[in-house]
Amino acid sequence: MFTGCSLVRLAYDQAHQLLFWRIDSYVDVNGDQAPQLLDAIDRWFTWHRRTQLPAYAVLLARAQREIVEPTTPAALCAWAAEAEQRLGLALEEAVLPAAELILTLTPEQIQHVERRMAKGEARMQADFLQADPAARRAASFERALDRFEMLYGSLDAGQRERLSALLSKSTFDPVRWLAERRLRNRETLQVLTTVSTAGRSGGDRAAAWQQAQAAARVLVERTTRSPRADYRAYQQGLVQDNCTLAASMHNAMSPAQRQAARAKLKGWEDDLRVLAAG
Repeated sequence: MFTGCSLVRLAYDQAHQLLFWRIDSYVDVNGDQAPQLLDAIDRWFTWHRRTQLPAYAVLLARAQREIVEPTTPAALCAWAAEAEQRLGLALEEAVLPAAELILTLTPEQIQHVERRMAKGEARMQADFLQADPAARRAASFERALDRFEMLYGSLDAGQRERLSALLSKSTFDPVRWLAERRLRNRETLQVLTTVSTAGRSGGDRAAAWQQAQAAARVLVERTTRSPRADYRAYQQGLVQDNCTLAASMHNAMSPAQRQAARAKLKGWEDDLRVLAAG
């Protein structure tokens, strides 16, 4: 199946349908909403393919030059900031389509969203908050190991020991993280209820549309930025810790592992250039 076509290209070419299914799993899209939503998703991917993929390819070309050399936490945090900026652009482009959908949500659909959020919270609790501390540490290690091995290939025993030691010092607090997620879910449901009620009221359509856009922008912003200052400070500290961890792990990689990572980045760059051209 994959001859001459990488998984990245296959995934991206199917992503518009996968995104529709993802939204549908939360909202239970009805027959009136589906055509407009599919059209909005197609327009978003047309924009993304034309304007964002070439920029990602340029970043990957730069990363290939840097990944074969030692790095620093500051350098990796600069990459994290670049990724956050790119994510922000993609989310901003989704504001208007999101506002259109929010305006048409029914009370039953919002209840569906609430149930879907509850399932997600339960899954996160099972994945990140195991009752046994040893099981929790093991799950955290496996998640981090998968990410590093996806890029660099297999880690040796010493590198695994280093990763385990670094994770033991991490400031990541899954209890706090999940509590924040639950708060944001409750806030999202409140926003959806308020805006969709205004959309169904038959009142001033222009005012309802402005309210929907503002609400969608708030929800988009909260995907990456908490409205609570104390949690934002915690996030910033965690980003710094993760940059330190990633830099330490990178600097422990062998020349062969760094070359494997460079080849992986080159493959992704080539895929994105093909997708952008197509």
